[in-house]
Amino acid sequence: MLHELRIYTMYPGRLDAIEQRFSQHTLGIFERLGMKVTDFWIDQTGLPKLYYVMEYADMEERQRQWNAFRTDPEWNEIKRKSEESGPIVEKLEEIFMTRAPYFKA
Repeated sequence: MLHELRIYTMYPGRLDAIEQRFSQHTLGIFERLGMKVTDFWIDQTGLPKLYYVMEYADMEERQRQWNAFRTDPEWNEIKRKSEESGPIVEKLEEIFMTRAPYFKA
């Protein structure tokens, strides 16, 4: 099992825009495409960041799912509309992880 921690840093004043985009659109598109989000957090220190973890069978599944997402017509229209007043995400970090064999969830 492969997990991906995705960390988004927003441009100043754009945290509400990303939260709206995820809550109203992106998470639903992920679900429709079979993409599994295991948890989702908003930074509580005042930084314009959010964090979420995706789960995949392997890197090949991850690549297939993200390719489908990037070319999805609904996603591309939502992204275009949500960025009419400027870009939202300043920086995206992608960290790939596997669970330590000695940790039991």
